[in-house]
Amino acid sequence: MASVQFEDGGPTVRRILLGAQLRRLREAKGVTREAAGWEIRASESKISRMELGKVGFKERDVADLLTLYGVTDERERQALLELARKANAPGWWHVYGDLLPSWFQAYLGLEGAAQLIRTYEMQLVPGLLQTEDYARAVIRIGHPGASVADIERRVDLRMTRQQVLTRAQPPRLWAVMEEAVLRRPIGGREVLRNQIEHLIKAIELPNVRLQLVPLEAGGYASAGGPFTILRFADQELPDVVYVEQLNSALYLDKRDDVDSYVAAMERLCVDALSPEDTAERLREVLRELDSSRGTVQPAAAR
Repeated sequence: MASVQFEDGGPTVRRILLGAQLRRLREAKGVTREAAGWEIRASESKISRMELGKVGFKERDVADLLTLYGVTDERERQALLELARKANAPGWWHVYGDLLPSWFQAYLGLEGAAQLIRTYEMQLVPGLLQTEDYARAVIRIGHPGASVADIERRVDLRMTRQQVLTRAQPPRLWAVMEEAVLRRPIGGREVLRNQIEHLIKAIELPNVRLQLVPLEAGGYASAGGPFTILRFADQELPDVVYVEQLNSALYLDKRDDVDSYVAAMERLCVDALSPEDTAERLREVLRELDSSRGTVQPAAAR
């Protein structure tokens, strides 16, 4: 497993920050996107994508825009040009680029920069809390035709991601998970048992909070499926909701969209067991696994 640095989320976040600063400078100078595009021989839509951090930056383009926006202070110009250079540098996940779709590479950058990660899972243990064997079983299900080497690289990627939780200044992870996940023996009985033990240890970390939505809870506060809300320390970065689909993902940052998902997450937390009761439920399921070789019976049915 590689050792990586999660200092600022890599190029994803740098592009967003640089784009936000360029937008602020343009608006302060009263320059339209069309005029800015003309200056760098590009379209208005290209300027829009640059300001949203959705594309890379050419240093020459940034330099020309800074001149157009009246930025003459050499220190300020050099700082922004350095940010442009770093925004084009590959992220730690670059070595896995042949395995990763572009839409997920963007998520890795945001996850590495987040101050708070709130996630809801219905089918699986959240990726940041998976054991190596559990992750391997999940990946085999999702990539049935993959070679052994590819599966092991995907497992290594997932384990490397988890280093974000134990870095010097880790984000807070607040995960809500359906109890049914613990009744689904992905990888077999022993893999599940080790995964539950891992969850019990993980929630002892001061920055990890886990709540189970018990089987006896009626209905769902979120019927739309799993999602993740990312919050950042830098005020230039808005909260982002990540919703993964089969072959793509949605990144929502409009205030109304984010508020809807935050409200759904709050309802889930109310329906879920407290962190203390979650820890006890995990121990109950573990005892059931140890005492029975048959089907695990839900605690609510006893």
